[in-house]
Amino acid sequence: MPTSTQPLVLVYGPYNADGLAELGRRFEVRHLASRDPGELSEAERGEVRAVAVAGHLPNAVMDALPALEIVGHFGVGYDGVDARHAAERGVAVTNTPDVLTEEVADTALALVLMTVRELHHAEAHARSGEWERKGAYPLTRFSLRGKTVGIMGLGRIGLAIARRLESFGVAIRYHNRSERTDVAYPYDPSLEALARSSDILLNVAPGGASTDKAIDAGVLRALGPDGILINVGRGSTVDEPALIDALEQGTIAAAGLDVFADEPRIPERLRNLRNTVLLPHVASASRDTRILMGNLVADNLSRWFAGETLETPVPETREAGLTRRA
Repeated sequence: MPTSTQPLVLVYGPYNADGLAELGRRFEVRHLASRDPGELSEAERGEVRAVAVAGHLPNAVMDALPALEIVGHFGVGYDGVDARHAAERGVAVTNTPDVLTEEVADTALALVLMTVRELHHAEAHARSGEWERKGAYPLTRFSLRGKTVGIMGLGRIGLAIARRLESFGVAIRYHNRSERTDVAYPYDPSLEALARSSDILLNVAPGGASTDKAIDAGVLRALGPDGILINVGRGSTVDEPALIDALEQGTIAAAGLDVFADEPRIPERLRNLRNTVLLPHVASASRDTRILMGNLVADNLSRWFAGETLETPVPETREAGLTRRA
């Protein structure tokens, strides 16, 4: 059983191996890979003081842990954890911003280039031998030259993407819940207005009720037949059936997607479309970055149990005044 210097940390569900090893160096760890709380004895449930999770943590699981003090979420988007419910229970929640910002921004830019210039198809053309048998790959329909990129969600990652895009000479616009006063990029008060003003609509917004299916049929119509959608935010922000219809019918030209509504399941209609680039949610998936993310989860837990201020509490935790263990 854990000692006073080694609180019991429950790792709930699949978790990064390096991050799991780091937790094991600092705490007593019980890994519940199956997500079946029934595997925990009543005594263990009563000893768990922290949970580390890289996805969904049901409220029922939180409520079954009477000594729970803190949840460390491995990832920026924490919509899989009901942080408000946790706050009502006096449980702090942390996430892992900043350490993955540059990696996600790099991948977003690569996805833009792949989609606009059809680089995935061009690579297949070379690899298959068709270049030799059939000749050069056809000229691509689009270029980045003269384009406007509209960013939905100009937070840390959105700004990192915008900085990279500036070097390509594209125009940049954005839409947030509220206008920023610290950037010079033009602001559009609605997502539909942003789509209408953009050639490429790039989503970096988090999941949750406020963004659920925000990119709907109306937004896609506003983006138009020469428009391209890029999504490195959350699959839930897109009305996926409406997107598939738009791609099939030419309502928009193409889409580059790293996230999906029901991961890892991707609808067959979407997989069969040539005017898409589909990545398996890999934007932050380098070992270097995942090590930093795992270390930040562990750092937050260490700070909490040392009575120090949390490094990256989520807003609901800050609002509840739970940034430091009493």
